[in-house]
Amino acid sequence: MVSTIEQRYYDLHTGSAERWATARDIFPDGVTHDGRRMSPFPLYGTHGQGGVKWDVDGNRIIDFWTGHGSMMLGHAHPEIVRVVQEQVAIGTHLSMSSDLEIRWAQLVQQLIQSAEKVRFHSSGTEATMMAIRMARAYTGKTKVIKFEEHFHGWSDYLAAGGAGLGGIPQETLSTMIVLPPNDIDTVEEALQRSDDIAAIILEPTGAHMGLEPISPTFLQQLRDITEQNGVVLIFDEVVTGFRVAKGGAQSLYGVTPDMTTMAKILGGGLPGGAVAGKADIINMIEGGNDPSRRVAHNGTFNANPLSAVAGIRALELVQTSDVNARAATMGERLKAGINETLTKLEIPGCATGVNSLIFLRLNVDEDAADPDKNPNAARDMRNSDDAKLQEQLGLAMLNYGVHAGNAHGGARFILSAAHTEQDIDESVAAIGNALSDAREQGLV
Repeated sequence: MVSTIEQRYYDLHTGSAERWATARDIFPDGVTHDGRRMSPFPLYGTHGQGGVKWDVDGNRIIDFWTGHGSMMLGHAHPEIVRVVQEQVAIGTHLSMSSDLEIRWAQLVQQLIQSAEKVRFHSSGTEATMMAIRMARAYTGKTKVIKFEEHFHGWSDYLAAGGAGLGGIPQETLSTMIVLPPNDIDTVEEALQRSDDIAAIILEPTGAHMGLEPISPTFLQQLRDITEQNGVVLIFDEVVTGFRVAKGGAQSLYGVTPDMTTMAKILGGGLPGGAVAGKADIINMIEGGNDPSRRVAHNGTFNANPLSAVAGIRALELVQTSDVNARAATMGERLKAGINETLTKLEIPGCATGVNSLIFLRLNVDEDAADPDKNPNAARDMRNSDDAKLQEQLGLAMLNYGVHAGNAHGGARFILSAAHTEQDIDESVAAIGNALSDAREQGLV
């Protein structure tokens, strides 16, 4: 039976429904990214400006997906548009090295404290694949520790512990050790059981962009224990890099990893990824290495001029302006507004998050969501998940013109520096209306 929320969604988005009917015969599930699967159907967009975008039915939508977190500057930022247009006119791929790749990498080095050397890629998945391969080559060891629910792209190794593992040999998965986060004793036990662990990789703010938060204390404990055991520590800053602080989570928390993976904001809204870190590790790519240990790396669009100019301008703006502070300020405004709305509506839940990454969690209080107060915070977030509520709340928010990402039992809001106070205040009102609609359906 179609709910009232779903019926309104159908009525407002007939153009998207028509396009999805065509797309189902072309793409698996009718989409080109797992994260865009939606029931009853996904939205189709036309254009964006600043913190908002429009769909094919002409609906104006305040955007809190922001290009899956890549659009820190908002849609169609005039400086990004300018440099990309200028570069398109003179060449998008010259099959040569360029001044642009040098400047781009220098900005990474200036902002990311772990970046002694840099290697560019075209995506975050490629960057994390390269990081663990370099770590294995450097240490001569094979196993890698990751943490439950932490996402590092879709490569065979780093998909371990997740869903959708079809086609991955068990032999590959057996080289991965998946542990609960925020438990240094479990990490120590794993290191004591095996002397074949090359690296530990994690999202430094926690799984799902920080929905299941990591304690800063745990980050320092990991730094200490990896140094003691000769294990490479990798921060996956594909999301958090240049976002939670100019220098990423490692700057915010004062913990320097051996290697850092980056993408999203790095490319200024175009495809771009990088792995950076200690020179001795990154230099495993160099041609003078023992051929049996050298890490070969090609990639047609590595550091291509188009991504480079967009990335350069984006990082220059991060470095020299207040884009991080603006996004964080809007994040705090949204968080406060959501919490006030929950209190007003007498709906149990809270808004949490770091700077410009905000999460609406229902049926969870702030203490339960704090890993320093609740050691089981990550698993509690997972256990609070209600798929039906999550789906219907997301549709209800879209009905009121707000696009947020899915999260366990709530929603994820990835803010940009382009969001205005008016955008935030309109969104808070829309979220209140969506929660009221969900309550009418008996979901909250």
